[in-house]
Parts: sequence; structure tokens; C-alpha cells
Amino acid sequence: MNTFLSLGRWLFPIPFIAFGLMHLTNAQVMADYVVPAYMPAKIVWVYLSGVGLLAAAVSMYLGKYDKLATTLLAIMLLLFALMVHLPGVLEGGEKMAQSMPSFLKDLGLAAASMMYALNQSRDHSIIG
Repeated sequence: MNTFLSLGRWLFPIPFIAFGLMHLTNAQVMADYVVPAYMPAKIVWVYLSGVGLLAAAVSMYLGKYDKLATTLLAIMLLLFALMVHLPGVLEGGEKMAQSMPSFLKDLGLAAASMMYALNQSRDHSIIG
């Protein structure tokens, strides 16, 4: 059973690689669709978050700065949930139906990132 459960360490970063690549390859579409209207320089935020997602995944695979990376990843995902998806959830109706899955996904991945930082991380050099 432990062998099966240990696969989680290798599977967990995969979505962040996919999401990071999507941010970098579809930046303009994501900037128009996902980044809230009140935020300036939308495309910069998309590229920055894409690089952050990829960096976190690489850090988890290498085990270097992985506690820092997953802590920062959790913060970023919570900000996504609160700043990008929660307003749609609170709006209700069709907007809520569109925003709720992304809100819950980001909330769940943020929690998993926190658990990774607490229990799975190997490099405690930055955050003890």
C-alpha cells in the first residue's frame, strides 16, 4: 500500500506542469478570460503565474526548495480562488455554475500543496 501511496509524490506535480504550459501557450486567451478586469497588465500576470506553476512542479520533482515552492504555490492558488473565482461564485446563477468548479479545484490543490509542504517536502533550507 505504501508503494501505491508514494506515487502521489510523482503524480501531484503533473497538473501544475499542464496548467503552467497552458498559461504560457495560451496567454492572451487566458488574460482575456481569467484575469479579473480590475487587474492591470493582465498578460504579465498570466505569464508570471505560468512560470510559477512550472517552477513549483520542477521543484517538487527535484526536491530542491520544494517546501518553499509548495508553500508559495498554496498562496498563489488561494489567491486564484479568492480573487478570480470567488466573485463569480458569489454572483450566482450561470456565473456561479461556471466559477464553482475552478474555485473548488484551486481550494483543493492549495490544501494539497500545504499538506505536501508539511509532510512530503525534502528541502527545509528556506522554510524550516
